Amino acid sequence: MDVCLVIKRRLEELGLEQKDLATAAEVTDSYISQLLARKKLPPAPERTDIYQKMAKVLKLPGDRLSKLAELQRREELKRNLTGPPAPMFGEIRELILRKCVPDKEKQVREVFEKQPFGELERLVTQKLLDVIKKVAKEELNSENWLHLVARLAGRSYEQTRVTLLEFLDTDVFSLSPENCVSFLDPLIDSWDIDLTTFAMEIVLNRRIASGDPRRFEFVETEPQPVVEPGFTEFVKNGSLSGSATKEEMEVLKKLKFNGKRPTPLYYYRELQSLRDPLHFRAGK
Repeated sequence: MDVCLVIKRRLEELGLEQKDLATAAEVTDSYISQLLARKKLPPAPERTDIYQKMAKVLKLPGDRLSKLAELQRREELKRNLTGPPAPMFGEIRELILRKCVPDKEKQVREVFEKQPFGELERLVTQKLLDVIKKVAKEELNSENWLHLVARLAGRSYEQTRVTLLEFLDTDVFSLSPENCVSFLDPLIDSWDIDLTTFAMEIVLNRRIASGDPRRFEFVETEPQPVVEPGFTEFVKNGSLSGSATKEEMEVLKKLKFNGKRPTPLYYYRELQSLRDPLHFRAGK
């Protein structure tokens, strides 16, 4: 049994109409109508509060609708996981590029246009989505925030809630122009990317999203070496380390001890071993 059928039956049993459910869930009548007609995929339970609101008015256990919705989504998504990624709408790409810092836009545009929906475009879009969704989810129950976003987008409060619920359920492959106009455009002030390391910085619109710029790193880096206390003491003691060269110091610094803690004297003896020709074969 799918979630739409359960909702329809409960509405009939309780003598309620779709508009009553829409009012309780704080969404538009149109959204409920499309959801029950299966024209829209039920939103992911972990990204929305709609099922709790519906369950209350339908007098159902709090998790009944969310569990059914999750099962229905899994089946639907299995059927859709075929074929290559489709190109993005041109207007979405243009909006994303318009938010790029001016000195990078031309370079990024050239990379974007080489493929319909290549790796860089997916990476940038995904990170923008991640940042916006985090802000939007935190503000989902804030009427003041939703009213502010609604005014900026020129929509009603209920329309904005519907768009937000759908937006929280979207990904880079299902992002719509409406999602971008409603949330990406007003929330993102600018973004920048290092095309060598793919490090990104995303600056939010301070009018509706607080906090410092979000930064992301995508390159693998070597872990910082742990400097042993004994090595530090060895370096400070000129009578032990005074004659050591820079290269010898680097070798001693990188020695590993599996939990043991060597003394400064140990490093002095290792230094002598490095210099003893008996410990090394002659090069050919």
